[in-house]
Amino acid sequence: MAGVVFVHNNFPAQFRDLAESLAGRGVPCLAIAQQHAAENLPGVPFIKYRLPRGTTPDIFPLAVRAEADLLRGGMVLKAAQMAKAQGFEPDVIVGHTGWGETVLLKEVWPDARQVLYPEFFYASRGLDIGFDVEFQPLTEEMVLRGVTKNAVAALSLTNADAIVCPTAFQASTLPAIFQPRVRIIHEGVDLQAIRPGPAEPFPLDDGRVIAPGTPVITHVNNSMEPLRGLHIFARALPRLLAAVPDAQVLVIGHPGARGYSGSAPEGKTWRDVCFDGLAIDPARVHFLGRVAHPRMLAALRLSTAHVYYTYPFVLSWSLAEAMALGCYVLASDTGPLHEVIEDGANGRLLPFFDPQALSEALIAACRDPEAQAALRKAARKTAERLFSQAKGRAAWLKLLAEMGLALPA
Repeated sequence: MAGVVFVHNNFPAQFRDLAESLAGRGVPCLAIAQQHAAENLPGVPFIKYRLPRGTTPDIFPLAVRAEADLLRGGMVLKAAQMAKAQGFEPDVIVGHTGWGETVLLKEVWPDARQVLYPEFFYASRGLDIGFDVEFQPLTEEMVLRGVTKNAVAALSLTNADAIVCPTAFQASTLPAIFQPRVRIIHEGVDLQAIRPGPAEPFPLDDGRVIAPGTPVITHVNNSMEPLRGLHIFARALPRLLAAVPDAQVLVIGHPGARGYSGSAPEGKTWRDVCFDGLAIDPARVHFLGRVAHPRMLAALRLSTAHVYYTYPFVLSWSLAEAMALGCYVLASDTGPLHEVIEDGANGRLLPFFDPQALSEALIAACRDPEAQAALRKAARKTAERLFSQAKGRAAWLKLLAEMGLALPA
């Protein structure tokens, strides 16, 4: 049976729209994922694997990540062998390289074309490692562990017939040898559903309601961590709250989640660390936790200014959605934002390590929200250009056709 095999630790993730589109066209699809990938898609059967064990105790430290990735690759190999025994012979394998899962698939399906999706390729300098040494001082061990994270991903990419990256910045992290195979395709957001619209009264958990027209600052930080600028955002708030007495702040994210910043010190959460000692009025700064997607969109539609900061790392979906909604975005002047935000044209780019610059921009936005109307419209136009789900889907389908997949009309 020809078709497409999707391989992603937490499928569907970035492949949701593509998988739904292919299944809807009648293309046979199969997904291989780890056991925690709970969601099923109509027309896309799953094979889920469970890791047989953890990494070897006392293994050479620089080999820990490679062993974990190869363990996953070995389990995906067994899942692929099971699918092959049932007659599944894919034309194309679409897989995420971040967990080593695709590394052995050429041994099962040597004739299948592989379209691989590396979100990020680590480097010893110039990217996230060593960018912010306040909480994680740069050490030789950190540098070497970061570089060796790429071991199995690099081996996987040698089998790629095409490589898809969502942004030019993320593609730029790949070594030169892989660049000729790269396509920039962002999976996009649904621009018809996620579009500017009137703000509505926003109920809080304590029973109060934030009315439209209130100065509202929003910040989405999925794992509440420094990598997404939580500490800089926190330090900008006291001055804002003092200068704009009616301002309200909505923070979305789970303080206990394990993100990209590692564990906070002394058993604390990063929220504890980042907000410690700051004069923050709990009646005006609302930590909403993780919320349902419609509630997040409702918060962003209410937003006077949306803060998105990041180390040089992968770009967040929340930024694409905020721009699609026409938010006024205050972003960090870091690599991932340079292809998305033009300072003063469709948002602002501010120095990452300058909370005073952020607080001043927040105060100005609250005092004269109408002044940002043109930037909001431009943000939406940028989303239409860079983050269109329809354009992303069309680019993916064109690429898979080039790889030899027969697409029904």
